Amino acid sequence: MTAMLAALLFLGLLQPAVNTLVDRFLTPETEPLASYRAIRHLHASTRNGKFSADMDVVTSLDPEHGFSFEIVSQSGSALVRRRVLLEALLTEQRMVSAQASRETALTRANYEFLYVADADAPALTVRARRKSPMLVNGTLFLDDDAELTRLEGELAEKPSFWTRRVHVIRRYDHIASVHVPVEMASVADIRIVGASNFQMSYRYLEINGQPLEPRQ
Repeated sequence: MTAMLAALLFLGLLQPAVNTLVDRFLTPETEPLASYRAIRHLHASTRNGKFSADMDVVTSLDPEHGFSFEIVSQSGSALVRRRVLLEALLTEQRMVSAQASRETALTRANYEFLYVADADAPALTVRARRKSPMLVNGTLFLDDDAELTRLEGELAEKPSFWTRRVHVIRRYDHIASVHVPVEMASVADIRIVGASNFQMSYRYLEINGQPLEPRQ
């Protein structure tokens, strides 16, 4: 038996397990996130930390008004604040529309779910069906209920000529019985400048109308 034939047989046996896991992932049993208020801390640095900035913002999402934010405090490089931190929030604001959400969601329309990755916990390897800086080629790490705990990979398309690659990590958790993002980080390899780092963390004040004690 050739190596290629063996691989095809292996993938054939594996595919039903992949489909079952994908079906469970795409039909979560938890309540969807419809609205929230959260305090976010954003940090970015470049040139080995020579230029850096921090920003604290209160962010809100609701079906009537969409995504909004209010800057509470900021410090560091004005250029990094404007070009990285503020731009990240404005990009999110633009992407909250129903059409944009459909185009970036983790669905079969946007991604191929290729095979179960070699990991201690359930995992799926995903590949974007089209080139887009809003999609990721990487791995979804799931819990035993097929809920996403971490996404890790690289953007499916470079945001600009100046950016060689962008590696992203997004973390998720259950708060008030709702599946929500809690951390996001990226490292971009930018021509001339080098590595540019970005981190964002969430402290939720309210989820789906339910007030919460913010986590420390």
